Amino acid sequence: MKHETVRASSFAMPLSSPAFPPGPYRFVDREYFIIQYRTDPEALRRVVPEPLEVTEPVVNYEFIRMPDSTGFGDYTESGQVIPVCYRGQLGGFTHQMFLNDHPPIAGGRELWGFPKKLAQPKLEVEIDTLVGTLNYGSVRIATGTMGYKHRTLDTAAEARKLAAPNFLLKIIPHVDGAPRICELVRFHLEDITVKGAWTGPAALDLYSHALAPVAELPVLQVLSAKHLVVDLTLGLGGVVHDYLATDQGTPRCGSVSDVLIEANAG
Repeated sequence: MKHETVRASSFAMPLSSPAFPPGPYRFVDREYFIIQYRTDPEALRRVVPEPLEVTEPVVNYEFIRMPDSTGFGDYTESGQVIPVCYRGQLGGFTHQMFLNDHPPIAGGRELWGFPKKLAQPKLEVEIDTLVGTLNYGSVRIATGTMGYKHRTLDTAAEARKLAAPNFLLKIIPHVDGAPRICELVRFHLEDITVKGAWTGPAALDLYSHALAPVAELPVLQVLSAKHLVVDLTLGLGGVVHDYLATDQGTPRCGSVSDVLIEANAG
């Protein structure tokens, strides 16, 4: 194979049969179960990388069911998203994500920098309860429950929240083990149609695990929960901060009200 052929054919590994196809990536009937909870502010500050800033001691714990996704198939994921501020812009930082399908693990890590690991999340309805669970191997590390469709939410408002920017820390090592890429990436969800949105009473339990440390952001108080069914496109991202570059100053964010935090939840 000639040099120019390698270069022209290179999209993802392996070269002869990439683990995922080129985008765009469209999701149909994507189902969210998001529990927002209050946590330890010091614990948050330990895991949110500068220049992002923590706005409030709040975490969104997510279970997401994806039955129809372009190139990635049918899978489920679960993890934590932290409301943050970047240069005065509110958004969410994806802290941890666990899922049960190889193509979106490979694509998520290689393209955007999603912090994805292999695990066994589930999202299903049990009689009158929406139930989300996450096992890492045989060990249960998260259980979320919500009363099924107790009250409807404004679908237009939920679409606006989903359109807020998302931030990721993309890390790819060099062959000598040193970082080759270390960047803060921003991306958006696009072409969003919220087909249904509901809320109800909710509970969340997180359990300690050495390799899946979701419980290091402890649940102090459940604030709200919602269940969404959405069609959307996962947009490609852009680099907003290069950690391997020389000094890059970043303006500080001002105080942010609970209303603005809620506007970016999920």
